[in-house]
Amino acid sequence: MNRSPLTNALLWFVLILGTAAFIFPLWWMAVVSLETPQRAEAAITGSAGIALFPPSPQFENYATAIKETGSVPWMGFVDALANSIVVTVLVVLGTVISSSAVGYALARLRFRGRRGLFLIMLGTMMLPGQVTMIPLFLLFRQFGWIDTILPLVIPAFFGNAFFIFMYRQFIAQIPESLVEAARVDGLGHAAIWWRIILPLCRPVTAICAIFTFIGTWNDFLGPLIYLHSDESATLAVALNGFKNQYGGLEDVHLLMALSVLTMIPCIVLFIAAQKTFVEGLARGAVKG
Repeated sequence: MNRSPLTNALLWFVLILGTAAFIFPLWWMAVVSLETPQRAEAAITGSAGIALFPPSPQFENYATAIKETGSVPWMGFVDALANSIVVTVLVVLGTVISSSAVGYALARLRFRGRRGLFLIMLGTMMLPGQVTMIPLFLLFRQFGWIDTILPLVIPAFFGNAFFIFMYRQFIAQIPESLVEAARVDGLGHAAIWWRIILPLCRPVTAICAIFTFIGTWNDFLGPLIYLHSDESATLAVALNGFKNQYGGLEDVHLLMALSVLTMIPCIVLFIAAQKTFVEGLARGAVKG
């Protein structure tokens, strides 16, 4: 479309303004994390302005925040980081594998009651998590899974309704002739799903993996309910414990430093998978 220079300038202004509004909290948090305790406290209380860049960056704030996380110096952060990585990787793998498999079954297999099961699955999206929280806790307690990562990981291998819907809609657009050619070559449903369908669903897989990673990495309520010991805590729970222990204004720079460290993996993942993520949105992964 041919736009006038004034229209282009207005669009750029709106985009830059919106970008700045989203980036400002992250920038402010990073700047406070590098300030001295006095300057950080003054910035929080509003008694002094905050510089665009710290005049003398205190990078040792990050080492101090890592050291003071948990009850054991240094190891508290390492344990929380390792727990978060294990839980997040397993949940991402379980969600992608199970959601894509169920999506393939709903899109390509013909069986009685398929439409009804699909509608029931969509109906589960209307249930808030607070409704199933207590029944799930009682169930996992009967299994003896409390204070383990199993309650956080195992449900991921039973699919996610939203991502199943995305996979189902995307797979339904794949030409039936491609699937029929695979059947002629002797491939079964499992081989067709793994060797043909799943590679073609890369844009949807990117969306599923990114959203699942961010949601699991930042999840606080689930680990808080099921993980009770410091050794099994994830970063979100460790960050909350750090806030309770060092929540005063004199330690706000340490809290911001630990928050920045917790946020970095999500930013790196999105930047690395941005192209595939945008491709999935542009191709209309949720269109039917």
